[in-house]
Formats: sequence, C-alpha cells, structure tokens
Amino acid sequence: MGTLRGRDVTGIRDLEPGEIRDLLGVAADLKARLRAGGHPRPLEGRVLALLFEKPSLRTRVTFEVAMLQLGGHAIHLGAQEVGMGTRESYPDIARNLDRWVDGIAVRTFAQRVVTTLAEHARVPVINALSDWEHPCQALATFLTLQERYGRLEGLRVAWVGDGNNVLRSLLLGAAGLGISVRVATPPGHGPDPETVRWAQEAARRTGAAVEVTEDPARAVRDADLIYTDVWASMGQEAEAAARRQAFRPYQVNAALLRAAPSHALVSHCLPAHRGEEITDEVLDGPRSVAFEEAENRLHVQKALLAQLL
Repeated sequence: MGTLRGRDVTGIRDLEPGEIRDLLGVAADLKARLRAGGHPRPLEGRVLALLFEKPSLRTRVTFEVAMLQLGGHAIHLGAQEVGMGTRESYPDIARNLDRWVDGIAVRTFAQRVVTTLAEHARVPVINALSDWEHPCQALATFLTLQERYGRLEGLRVAWVGDGNNVLRSLLLGAAGLGISVRVATPPGHGPDPETVRWAQEAARRTGAAVEVTEDPARAVRDADLIYTDVWASMGQEAEAAARRQAFRPYQVNAALLRAAPSHALVSHCLPAHRGEEITDEVLDGPRSVAFEEAENRLHVQKALLAQLL
C-alpha cells in the first residue's frame, strides 16, 4: 500500500491505470471495514492541510472525516485566512506548510495554483478541485461503477452537459481503464481538443472509444451510466443566463432516460441545480447513484491519503 508514497496527484493522469485499480481495491476494503464497525488508523499523528479558495461541502467534509478515520487530523485554511496569492505567494505558502504538515489538498480556481504548490512543497499535493480537473470525483465515479457492475472495462459512460473539469478527469481516467465515454455538449461547450485526442489514443490501446457529439439521445443510447453536472460552474456566474438557454436541450430528464437502456444509471457530481441540468424525478429516482458517488468520495480519498502520506 506504499507505491504512491510521497507523490503528488495534480490530475488524474498522475495515476497509472493499474494504480487507479489498486486504489479502488484499497477504497473498497476500507469501506467494508468501516461498515463492519472498524477501520485501520495508518495516519496516526499525520496532518493534512486543506487549502481552499472555493466553498465546499463534500470535499471538505470527506477529507476531514477521512483523516479522522485514518487516525490523523485535517486543518482547513480558507482563502481569507491565508491571503493566497495576495498576502502570501503560492511558493511561500508551500514552503511554510511543508514544514508543518504531511500533505496538502488544494481546492482552487486555476490549475497553475495546484502545480505551483506541488513544485514547491516537499509533501504530497492533491488536487481537490481546480477549474481544469477534479480527479477525486473521477475516482469516486469509478468506484461507484465497479460496485454496481462488478467491473470497469467495457462499460459505457454518457456525459450530457458542459465540457468541464469533471468531464476532463473522467475522460482522462476512463480511457486508460477501458471505459468508453460518449460526450454530448452544445456547440462551443465541448471538452478541449487536446484532452479528447489524448483520451482517444488511450482508449484505442484499451479497446474503449471516446466520441463527442451534439446529440444527447445518441450519447445515452447504449450507456451504462449517464452523467451530468451544473451548466455554469463557480466563476462562470456571469454566463449563467446564456448557458441556461444553450443547455436547455441537454437536461437529464425522464424523456432522455427513455432513449437509454433500461439498466442505465444516472449520476451528478453535486451540487445540483435541480430543474436545470437534471430534474428532481431523475436525481431522486431509483436509477440515481449521485449520493452513492458522494459517499464514495470519502472512501477513495481515504485510500489516496493512506497511500500518499
């Protein structure tokens, strides 16, 4: 369980497919032990700094609970407390924190903040969300799929909505695991071409496929999982009205589910704008695994922390 010791996870590609599979195995074991009423405490005396420039429910709680259950402790540092990038430079923050803590989880806007901290800190840095990637969410998706289907290779995921950070991590991680991804976005809102090219090359090696379309019905027609996210992420509030107009045909609703196989599950990384990208009927319905996936953030992050710190 020490192959990742001391490494950074600035994006999902910092983990090889085999390492992701190993992580999921550790996460499943830790989850089973917790449900049986006990859990190992390999991080006794270890401390994780939570360096957060964005508000959080799932990410903060799951990292804090993860450290507590593993025997360690987490310290939350908000943007105003630290003055990140203004009162103190990111390199100086890294050089201070690495003398006091055993790891840093950063939730920020710019990916360069994550990479700068990783460059200057001597302890592991974990991307807990940036505008470019959300690797921990992708890991939770993979664990949820594995639990529900008993495998990852050969599964098909449909993404309906914005080509955002969650999709980028999903594409980059899924392709190497043999999971096919079909993406449906409005014109001009698809994933960046470089990510698509990289994912398609990785998918060819694993027998999977990556496709980008503007047709949501096509995207879901053979899906095992239909995934969506908010149409306007944090930092895009000024575009919200225009995005609502462009994305309206991409709502995950009962009509779209009728175009999918009857076994297809539905997820959302949360928080959801109910009535926009997804309806209450679907999010709260029997095919939704969104809250299972939210729970699995705890377990995959516990596995990650146990291996890194």
